[in-house]
Amino acid sequence: MNKKTVVIGASENPERYSYLAVERLKAHHHEVIAIGNTVGKIGDTRIITDKPTLEAVDTVTLYINPSRQPAYYNYILSLHPKRIIFNPGTENDELFQLAKENNIEALEACALVLLATGQF
Repeated sequence: MNKKTVVIGASENPERYSYLAVERLKAHHHEVIAIGNTVGKIGDTRIITDKPTLEAVDTVTLYINPSRQPAYYNYILSLHPKRIIFNPGTENDELFQLAKENNIEALEACALVLLATGQF
């Protein structure tokens, strides 16, 4: 099943987990919107720096430090995703609580592991 996924913190650096996540999401046939600090590409997926209006978002997966997340709170909530994945190092109690208050599932997990084990 195709799950539209927004990757926040996408990077062109192939050594970054966000890069691997975009590649693996695409390999599993999920639609990916990659948002990063710098415009670029991961394979055929463009990395954008703006916050586009999107419909039918299943998952937001975070690859940014909690100190940088407040700038994305309103945007993430406006997407009305079914869930937010807090990858290791992105755990944030404040955003976790905001997600719960907005009926969004919040997971402290690794998107790469979820994909590899068929739990995504």
